[in-house]
Parts: sequence; C-alpha cells; structure tokens
Amino acid sequence: MKKLYALFLCFVIALNIAAPAYAADSNIDSGGGNMGEATGASWWSPGRDGVRITVIRDSDNAPVTAPVDFSNGGNSDITVHFEKSSKLSYCKGTKLALDTDKYKCFRPKQAMPYIINSKSRPASITAVRSYFCREGTMQDIAAATGFPYGELVSGAYKVLLEPIVYVRYHDIMFAMTATEAALYNKMVSGDLKNNLTNVTHKNLPMAMFLETADLGFPAWDGAIDQVQDDETIINNLGLGIIRFSAPDPEPPKESDVTYRCDTEVITSVLLSAGSQKTPDSPAYARFTINGKTYSHTDIYIPKGDSQLAWVKWRTPKEPGIITITVRSNCSVSTRTITAQVVTVDENPPPDPQANDRNDGFSIPSKPSKPNITSLTWGEWDCWWHEHWVWHSGDEDDDGYYCDHGWWQYEWIPYSASLTATFQTKPDEKNPTASGRQMKSGYGLNASVSAQVRSNAPSSQITGLQNVVAYFPEFNYATYWRLLKRLNTGLSSSFELQKNKYSTYGRPSHFSPVWFPDGRYTTYAECIDAWTPAGMLQINLTDDLTIKDSVFDDWHIGPAR
Repeated sequence: MKKLYALFLCFVIALNIAAPAYAADSNIDSGGGNMGEATGASWWSPGRDGVRITVIRDSDNAPVTAPVDFSNGGNSDITVHFEKSSKLSYCKGTKLALDTDKYKCFRPKQAMPYIINSKSRPASITAVRSYFCREGTMQDIAAATGFPYGELVSGAYKVLLEPIVYVRYHDIMFAMTATEAALYNKMVSGDLKNNLTNVTHKNLPMAMFLETADLGFPAWDGAIDQVQDDETIINNLGLGIIRFSAPDPEPPKESDVTYRCDTEVITSVLLSAGSQKTPDSPAYARFTINGKTYSHTDIYIPKGDSQLAWVKWRTPKEPGIITITVRSNCSVSTRTITAQVVTVDENPPPDPQANDRNDGFSIPSKPSKPNITSLTWGEWDCWWHEHWVWHSGDEDDDGYYCDHGWWQYEWIPYSASLTATFQTKPDEKNPTASGRQMKSGYGLNASVSAQVRSNAPSSQITGLQNVVAYFPEFNYATYWRLLKRLNTGLSSSFELQKNKYSTYGRPSHFSPVWFPDGRYTTYAECIDAWTPAGMLQINLTDDLTIKDSVFDDWHIGPAR
C-alpha cells in the first residue's frame, strides 16, 4: 500500500480522509488578504480560480507531462491566456507567449475548493490539503495528463501545482498563473500590478508556497499578507508540490568509497576494450554525480586491454549518500558507485575545566594505521603507423602505393607520491614551557606541511586537502580537530583552527589538567590527496612531554 504525501507549503496537520487507497500527511499553508481594490476595467470575481498541474520525475526534476489546467468552470469567456508552461520551465528560460486560441481546461469530477483567498469566498487551507490528497483527485490528474495512475503514485514522480486566476484586465478576460502574471507585468511595464495589485501580486502568489525547498525553489519564510514584486513571485511563490512515498526501501547499501564534504576528489573505473579504441573510435566514460554529468573522453585502448577512466569533481558541502552511475562504450568494472560523503569538522573537544578529573586514565598506545604514500596508473597513447606498399600495375598502369599501416599504442606510466611532516609544540602563550616540555592544562599547537609529487597532468591529481588530529586523552577517538588549510596546490600546509575556548583566540588544543606526567602524543591523519588510482594518505605522530600541571604555576600569597 502506498502513502501519499503532500509536501506543499508551511505547517503539518494530520488529515483523516474517508476511504482513500493511501493515507495522507499534508504540509501546507497560504496567505493573502482582503482584495479591496479594482479599477473600472480591471477586476476579479472571487472564486474564479484554478490550478495548473504538471507531473515531474523525482530523480531529475524533469517534467514528464504537458501542463494541464484544472478549473471548476468552462471559462469560455477567456480571451487571452498564455501557451501552457510550468513554473519550472519558465525559470529555465521558456519565454512567455500570448495565446488567443480557445482556452482549454479540465473540469474534475469533484469540484475543487476555493484556491485564492478573498473576503467573500475565503480559501480553506484544510480543504485544499484534503482535496489534493484524495485518491479521486489523483485519478483525475492521471486521466487529464494521460499519465498512468499506478506510476503516478509509485514514488518515482511528484505533482507540481500552480494557482491560476481568471481575471478581467482592461476589459479583456485573462487566465494566468502567478509566475505568468509576474512575467506579463514586466512585459507591460508594471501596468498589470498597478491595476490588480492585490490579485496578481498578493493573493494569487500567496495561494501556494513551499515549506520545504524543492525543484530548485526555496521554502518561503517571508510575510504572507504583503504585496510582492515580480522577481520574488517568479523565484519563490505560486507553487505547491505533492510527493508520493515509494515502497519500503531496501536496506542501505554499504558505501564503496568515503569522501569528505567540500573536497576535490577523483572517481575512477576500469575500462576493458573488446575491440581496439583509436582516435577514430575512442572510448569514453560518463559519470553522473548529483544530477551532473562529468566525462572522460578520447580514451585509446588496444584490443583486449584496459585502462582507468576518471573524473575530478567537488563533493557537496553537506554530508549524505551519493549514487554515482557510469556509462561507457567499453566493459566497466562497475556501473554504480555508492559514495558516502561525511563531515569531519563537527566534533571538536569540549571546553576543558579546571576541576576535570580522570583518575583511572592511562596513556594509550600510539595509533598504527597503514600509509598509502605512492600510487601508479597510466593511459594509452595511440597514433597511426604508416606502412606504404607498392602495388605493380599491368601494361596500361604504372602501379600505385597503398598504406597498409596500423594503429600503434604506447603505455604512458604515471605515479604520485605524498610526503608530510607533523610538528606539535607548546603554545606561545604557555609561560612555563621549555622546549618540548610543558605542564598539563596549557595549550599546544600543531602544524603539517605536505607535498604531492607526480609526473601526471594536474587534472589527474590533487594536493593534500584535509588533516584530522586526534588526542590521547580521548584514546584517539570520540573527539578530534580538523586542521585549517593555509594554502592550496600540491604543496600545502595546515594548522589548528582557532579554539573558541581560547582567551586569546589561539589556534591551539588544551591538554587536560589531569593528564599524567609522561608522553603526550598527538596523532594526525593526512588525507584527501586523490589520484585515478585512489587516495594517498599518511598518518603521523608527534610527541611532547608533560611534567607537572598548570596548578604548579599558581601561587597563593597572604592577604595584605
């Protein structure tokens, strides 16, 4: 059994709908207010409204049906309307086009509630939510658009709704959505808004707006009873979305690769050629990532051989799971890659306190994880090797040369290596530190210098981009600090970020006052130096010595 979800506009209300084929949980609001204006030749009759409906594929936000207008009336008096386009299409560049042919609309089996608010015929948010969550309404939408009902509610599609007004403007009857009204107002240099301000630029666009961002449009959190300008309407208002739940999802697949947020990475697959790939017929690989396609083209491979294909791209700023799909004219090692994007900048240590204690603590062993400091890969070059052969002629022909050449291949090897140094030292605000010895409770600094060296083009590699430091008081887990990158490129350097608990705003980490005398080892994972063959990584440690505590620097003298 499917569930229908209306992700529509502002706050959540549970609905009890009689005998639907699915339950509905609506998310909807609207605004507007009294009309209170009209000119003699321009006015609106409350209740004359409708909704434009377009079915959208959820995976790529592409319309899969032509827009259809729903209305309770025939609207035979409409003289001017616009060639039907959705808000999504207009915002992607479709031009507004006047249409004076007979206006066509679909009259649903059950009448719609009022859509646009007015004093004499107020719109009910509850009624609008209920109506567009009905199974009967979904069946009407399927019939009107010609889209199969089963597919419509399968979870792979959503429905875009746009309020429509039927209004008299300079004694001519118009039909228009909120987006069309704003676009047309720009065409007539503001005259539509001057004559029908509260209709076209307040109550019509405020009839529907999103609570949750979707289709590239933001959630609306502005005033709901104010006149709006054209650009605000075009970019924010006059739309609602109905979503449908998919069947119970399969358990999430374990990720194939882990990336960090907002990081330049290289994703690769292995191509195998059943027939030779040459400059006349090269191989390619196209990676679809977060709705965008990245391509590696002009790949040459001898028959029966193979080569990596790769693309460089930047991960999103927010964590999540990304499914990467790969298309190629060769055999591919995998056509789907599940990538987990994680953040490493959200778990710094808490504020240390003077009365903190950890009586059972013992200094842990240093972490030991494998390093990947060098990687190799390559690509094929290909050119035509000419081989001219003389063919003798007969008595009337002197003969001719013919090129019996072949495609020549050469393997171009590449490699990349990573080196790095890691240093910790007592913070300069530590008054009693001596060399590499300090008292517990004071701050320390940490810095990394890294170098990636490679004979490959820069498009095939990245520098080191992230360093994460772990500390012994947390057993090299629980809390960590992401270092700040000071410069970009193949030579990079890092230092601790400013500590919000530091009185002086220092880039430091405070050792706990209870830490015992002995070795204090900071561990750093230097990650995200990417190549087509994978990620270079080096794990480093550096030691300071703890002797005594900050309390030994305090002196309590007699009162004077």
